[in-house]
Amino acid sequence: MRFSPLDAQHRLLDAKMVPFGGWDMPLAYPSGTLAEHAACRTGAVIFDVSHLGTVRVEGPTAFEQLQACLTNDLTRIAPGRAQYTHLLAEDDASVLDDIIVWWVSDQIFDVMPNASNTERVVAAIGGMDTTATRAVIAVQGPEARAVVAKVCVEAAAVKRFTVEEVQVCGFSCVVAGTGYTGEDGIEIAVPSVGAAIVWNALYEAGAIPAGLGARDTLRLEAGFPLHGHELGEGISSLQAGLEWVVAWNKPNFHGRAALFTEKERGVSRRLVGITIPGRRPARDGTRVLDAAGNEIGFISSGNFSPTLGHCVAMAFVKPSTAVGDSVSMDVRGTLIEGVVVATPFVAKKK
Repeated sequence: MRFSPLDAQHRLLDAKMVPFGGWDMPLAYPSGTLAEHAACRTGAVIFDVSHLGTVRVEGPTAFEQLQACLTNDLTRIAPGRAQYTHLLAEDDASVLDDIIVWWVSDQIFDVMPNASNTERVVAAIGGMDTTATRAVIAVQGPEARAVVAKVCVEAAAVKRFTVEEVQVCGFSCVVAGTGYTGEDGIEIAVPSVGAAIVWNALYEAGAIPAGLGARDTLRLEAGFPLHGHELGEGISSLQAGLEWVVAWNKPNFHGRAALFTEKERGVSRRLVGITIPGRRPARDGTRVLDAAGNEIGFISSGNFSPTLGHCVAMAFVKPSTAVGDSVSMDVRGTLIEGVVVATPFVAKKK
């Protein structure tokens, strides 16, 4: 079990700690997941996301290393920008991981894998695992930048999907305009020695601590995929509806041939959203049936939506399934009705 540099802060705040991806992380604080979720949609919260990996790839060949491995095209961005991308398996184009690349400076990239995938990402792309040297604090919500500005004006000014090196509370940090909630915000990679100081400053500035429970309900409302649910073994970028992260103009990347074969053949299933009246969720693995009672797929993620006041889910279904179709879900022998919808379930406020 690994522990975040912010572990002591979570325990001081009486967080409920749970194992997640090999780390001991906060599920929720005493206010509870619903309150934390609402705080992110209306104000500002802080998440400890130090369990996410950081792989530093640097040097004169760094750009070519990443271009040859990952699906997206780094020529679309430049130093000081961030990009969402996938690492695919060579044999069947399964998404081994979905990744944010922070292009820190000309020859320095911070590649941010999911918690349990850091070793496989290093094996694929090279670089050095620097996860243990820093904490990552995500500040999210419509008031996130106003809260951060009380601590560091320069960090608050980092724009969406841009990356800057900024001094925060006297520590050299890498700050990116990224997040996983559907709200505005930034993520701060701070050296481990300064993690508690930056966390406490943001907390005192008005950010509400939030745990993994709220992080999951927020990302589900935003229609964001979770590795191991909407991405992973046997699931390609195309099935997940994420072809926009695939740069077909590149001559090669890991899994390109297998993915192109699937594109030519057509996907056997695709990811959709489903709205479900009431508060009884259809959890992952639940069978999805069409109006005639035929099985057409399964739920990949499902939960109660605090913002909408009813349940929502994402599901892999037959490609012929259309928005507006009525479906039902077999929840422990009881059929629950739903309707196929486009995602996100909750759109970001303009």
